[in-house]
Amino acid sequence: MPTLVRKGPHKLDRTHLRYADEQAPGGELHCFLLDGSASMLGSLAQAKGWLLDSFDRLARARAEVALIRFGGDRAQVLFGPAVPRWWNERWIEPIGGGGATPFPAGVAAASRLLDRAKQRRASQVRVLWLLTDGRTNDAAPRPAAADRVVVVNCEQGRIALGGSERLARAWHAESLRLDDIAQHV
Repeated sequence: MPTLVRKGPHKLDRTHLRYADEQAPGGELHCFLLDGSASMLGSLAQAKGWLLDSFDRLARARAEVALIRFGGDRAQVLFGPAVPRWWNERWIEPIGGGGATPFPAGVAAASRLLDRAKQRRASQVRVLWLLTDGRTNDAAPRPAAADRVVVVNCEQGRIALGGSERLARAWHAESLRLDDIAQHV
């Protein structure tokens, strides 16, 4: 409609064109699932820096986010789902790591959160970001309520085991390397 208003009685040309912003009608929810196990200690600071940047960027876009950490003997929802606020550094910076990798518990927590979000707002686009080095022998099914899954490979060191890539293939997910995306922070 804005294009036609701009055109008025004149012949249509490209200066009249107006574009609609293509946002999801129900908004977006970005659920971050952070591996906080002992094997992630070498990359946890970089992962938290990228998370902080992502929270700030998504806050400007008014998108909802959630953060779930799994490590030690449990998975815990640390934030959301909600639009992030400006004080994210205060609570993201002290997130620690260590212990075992309760991967199935983390995925189960993400599945419950995404299922509730889908029930609450079916038109919302739900994106699951899994930040892990993939060093676990446990498996879990891809959360069904996730519209899109991105596995962020946090593996460091000279010997790559490729667990994150295997998981991304099994879940039909996108695969990104933390080293590559964190450079743009």
